[in-house]
Amino acid sequence: MGLQMEARCARCRRLNSKLFLKGEKCLTDKCALEKGRQTSRIPERRMSQYARQLREKQKLRFRYGIVENQFRQYYEKAEKMKGVTGEELLRLLERRLDNVIYRLGWASSRRQARQLVSHGHFLVNGRKVWTPSYQVKEEDVIQVKDKSKKMDLIKQNLQSSVKQTPPAWLEVDNNLLKAVVKRLPEKEELDQEINASLIVEYYSRK
Repeated sequence: MGLQMEARCARCRRLNSKLFLKGEKCLTDKCALEKGRQTSRIPERRMSQYARQLREKQKLRFRYGIVENQFRQYYEKAEKMKGVTGEELLRLLERRLDNVIYRLGWASSRRQARQLVSHGHFLVNGRKVWTPSYQVKEEDVIQVKDKSKKMDLIKQNLQSSVKQTPPAWLEVDNNLLKAVVKRLPEKEELDQEINASLIVEYYSRK
């Protein structure tokens, strides 16, 4: 367990970016990146364009905890959509059920959210969903299963003083542990720390 946690911090340092892999710790001054921010091993001015593209792709992939093959599938799906490819890619990732659970504050990290979804603790429109990659839609109703509402882990996440405020496209009632997808996230609500155009450039050259 210790080695896994260390690897997560090392990954953030290597990419010189917070990937939010360790839950609450990433939001406090205990974060390894905050304790001593390190520049990337290669100065920005010396990085090739390909290196910048690769780094941006890895930042986004690691942030959402997705393997390369699945990430590429998301890109290919986004490429076929009518909107701007980079924006559609970010929107597809935001719509993952595990990410939504994390955004609601019901899990301290996407990794934890993925585990909770896989163990069947949530319902979507009254049906149990075990798939972390499930794509939520407008007006979807997401709730914690009745038997799971007493879980100490979920209670602790809700009571945490550093939990994230849910985005405006999600409406949540933490008394009922129920949420509604009011609409899909708009451009301004997508991850502003990611330069999606670099990711598009990366896959365009393949």
